[in-house]
Amino acid sequence: MHNIIFFLILIIPVTGFIVERYLDYLNSLMWSDTLPEKLKGICDGEEYRKTQLYQKDNNKLSLWSSSFNLIVILLMIIAGGFALVDNFARTFSTNAVIISLVFFGIIGFASEIINIPFGYYDVFVIEKKYGFNTMTIRTFITDHIKSWFLALLVGVPVLGLITWFYYKTGKNFWLYAWGLITLFSVIINLFYSELIVPLFNKQIPLPEGSLRSLIEIFSQKTGFILRNIYIIDGSKRSTKANAYFSGFGPKKRIVLYDTLQKELSEEEIVAVLAHEIGHYKKKHVLLNLIFSVLITGLMLFLLSVVVNSPSLSQALGSKNASFHLGLIVFGILYSPLSLIIGLLTNYVSRKNEFAADRFVRENFKPEVLATALKKLSVKNLSNMMPHPAYVFFHYSHPPLLGRLEKLE
Repeated sequence: MHNIIFFLILIIPVTGFIVERYLDYLNSLMWSDTLPEKLKGICDGEEYRKTQLYQKDNNKLSLWSSSFNLIVILLMIIAGGFALVDNFARTFSTNAVIISLVFFGIIGFASEIINIPFGYYDVFVIEKKYGFNTMTIRTFITDHIKSWFLALLVGVPVLGLITWFYYKTGKNFWLYAWGLITLFSVIINLFYSELIVPLFNKQIPLPEGSLRSLIEIFSQKTGFILRNIYIIDGSKRSTKANAYFSGFGPKKRIVLYDTLQKELSEEEIVAVLAHEIGHYKKKHVLLNLIFSVLITGLMLFLLSVVVNSPSLSQALGSKNASFHLGLIVFGILYSPLSLIIGLLTNYVSRKNEFAADRFVRENFKPEVLATALKKLSVKNLSNMMPHPAYVFFHYSHPPLLGRLEKLE
């Protein structure tokens, strides 16, 4: 049995890699030396050329990073690297929970170190080349340190408890783990902007003025009680503009990147926020959370069915059956199902984006949102004509032209 599993955990990552490269190839077929007719009036020839060059540079980096990571994973499986890390972790303690935490700590830290050079190249070469990067090396380093601190502060206790549940309750551990992760997800959704974001960015309430008045007038008009409107210093890392909605109930807030104010007029910002309010009014935030909780429950249940099998650990070259080795194998075996769930999630998300745009069309000015979307797409060098297959697999938002067609 473990030989079959060994074959599967080799073939699944390779297949995923080939599919990704094929999708990138299909996307490249959409590129053109001349400005497509559909994009005339949205961007000029030079902007379109710059968008293509940006996409090509990102694709090259993606090819190198994914190839390197694939090679590392295959070597770890074939050469028994995971079993070696497991044996090393066992030298620290005889406690199964501590062994698992040490194991995942080593794997997680090694993965971070491997991918830091690719992240550095992305930020300080590609993003800088196209005028996006405003991050300093100091910020780059401190961001990573803070992320590691969060992993230790939050990730270790959660992972430790899940592992403890497994060794204490056996197959029923998934119910306890599901409850823990659900509680954690709700807390993160409620307090993300208050507890996590301040570690990386400064947020200040949007000051009194014409923009805040316009937002409040629209909120009152649509019956959306909103007091928490914040400006975040996104410009400390990038010139790209964005806005997002977080929390629910009394903790809901809208956050505007300071770069958004530089790119859009006040009316266009209101249109963007109207879209975000549309998500809330149509309960997309709550439904997404519920769906995420259900999918997590399904994943944990499937994990509980197979994780106890010694064949999983044997497939990685270890004679010692353990939760952490079983979890590594399960993660690879689960990826095809995860892909299918991701396709469904992206499809629903694209439908929700159209619904939020429709909310703007019914309650504000669709032509203003259309103008804002055009500006943001051009400014952020978004791929405005992706291949339909690539959209199907990867896009959580509809492409620009599809949204404009629905708005206009």
